[in-house]
Amino acid sequence: MLDSLPRRSVWSVAAGAVAAFAFRPHPAAAHARIQESQPPIGGSVPAGHVVLVFRYNSRIDRGRSRLTLNRPDRTQAVLTIEPEGPPDVLSAAVDLAPGDYVVRWQVLAVDGHITRGDVPFTATGP
Repeated sequence: MLDSLPRRSVWSVAAGAVAAFAFRPHPAAAHARIQESQPPIGGSVPAGHVVLVFRYNSRIDRGRSRLTLNRPDRTQAVLTIEPEGPPDVLSAAVDLAPGDYVVRWQVLAVDGHITRGDVPFTATGP
């Protein structure tokens, strides 16, 4: 069939097919990105018993996600994520002494992609 078309038409058909493939609609990527945290990024909380809360822009797989607390003395602790809660929120309770901390989060979004980030904050107290 292509043999009977002029060369210009063959190229037009090929270019149209490539354009249709390249510009077809793609599903939106739902990589989980942090939207809000308590404490906020760079914020502070009173030292003592604190519930850390991290809200993301998409549903996350709680069982395959991780929160790691980096303490002022450079030691680390994997935090126990609360098993229940909204599908876009991770939370964990921890006791904090005064100092500078970083929570490193790693989450698996429902789109199958893993994203990571840090939330630095300060625990204040006497």
